[in-house]
Amino acid sequence: MKLKPLADRVIIKMVEAEETTKSGIILTGSAKEKPQVAEVVEVGPGGVVDGKDIVMTVKKGDKVITSKYSGTEIKLDGVEFIVVKQNDILAVVE
Repeated sequence: MKLKPLADRVIIKMVEAEETTKSGIILTGSAKEKPQVAEVVEVGPGGVVDGKDIVMTVKKGDKVITSKYSGTEIKLDGVEFIVVKQNDILAVVE
């Protein structure tokens, strides 16, 4: 099954959190922070949303930083995705 976002929606997949700190300390599952960096999987077409013309500025494959508690989490074929609006994306990681 394939997901196709509508309007200004973007489907992202969270990037795994680091297992160790920079100093080499191994983190347990409960000590890890929820990652905010994600990879864009699919991008909606944009268009007119609530009377405003929306141009999509992210593209498939971009690494992005999102608002911490934004979006709707879904699970498809055992993989977790999040559907967010483009304005919930704070930055593109280069």
